[in-house]
Amino acid sequence: MQNNFAVTSSPHLRDNATSQRIMQEVCLALAPAGIAGVILYGWNALLLIALCVVTCVLSEYLWQKVNKLPVTIADWSAVVTGLLLAYNLPATAPWWIAVIGSIIAIILVKQLFGGIGSNFMNPALTARAVLFVSWSGIMASYPTSQFADAVSTATPLATLANGGIAEISFIDLLLGNHGGVLGETCAIAIILGGVYLLVRKIADWRIPVFFIATVFLCYLIKDGLQMAVYQVFAGGLLLGAFFMATDYATSPITATGRIIMGIGCGILLFVIRAFASYPEGCSFAILFMNVCTPMIDRFTMPRPFGEVKKHG
Repeated sequence: MQNNFAVTSSPHLRDNATSQRIMQEVCLALAPAGIAGVILYGWNALLLIALCVVTCVLSEYLWQKVNKLPVTIADWSAVVTGLLLAYNLPATAPWWIAVIGSIIAIILVKQLFGGIGSNFMNPALTARAVLFVSWSGIMASYPTSQFADAVSTATPLATLANGGIAEISFIDLLLGNHGGVLGETCAIAIILGGVYLLVRKIADWRIPVFFIATVFLCYLIKDGLQMAVYQVFAGGLLLGAFFMATDYATSPITATGRIIMGIGCGILLFVIRAFASYPEGCSFAILFMNVCTPMIDRFTMPRPFGEVKKHG
């Protein structure tokens, strides 16, 4: 009877959730925000998205070819990096910003550390941080929506930081009819994609829920309900919480660790927005917690019990 059993090596339980399929579903979830960005900011937004995606894929392909490594562009991870980087750029950014940022994200952050799953910081956010420090004038020049009367305007976060909460329309925050980077302004589109990720179990709910809830509670205590709601829907919090803080390679493995990750991101974002001169801070909050991820995993991983000690 034992002949009917097949003896194989682990793993014995398998799933059809390949890296390619996961990345493709992330792209699908990101599509509403990209479509909204093109509608709100025009064709230059579409150009930046295309440039980032093409440059990321081409950079990964050429790097792996030159270094005689297996070509992995079919896993779609470079496409996801390109989309996220583009969504973090102002729609009026010049084309070369998209190209330089994509090369930084793929070569310096991803490939030099071993490729997909080996980078310790989110490639798109790291590239955005480098671009912001290097060309702050370009990266901080936010156009307003095509449907607004003004040519340019302060972002909602800058307005909130200056005490102008009465000047902000909540409907505009939902629809993205205000200044900001091209992929993070339309809250409805981001929430739609984020919910898709959670329903499909592509992303763990703990990081985005605890990230957003922490920011909300901190501002609720400090400034009241209206400010708390506006801080959640303004800036890059929603995009960062759903799509970047949940990155598999740079977020904790354990459920407890992911809760710590979300709370840590939320506290850091609150501190930066509320007490620093920079009104945003989402990128830097996530990057800081990316660096802390190995330590979080170390202290939250369950200890194995029942091992047999070897006697030498």
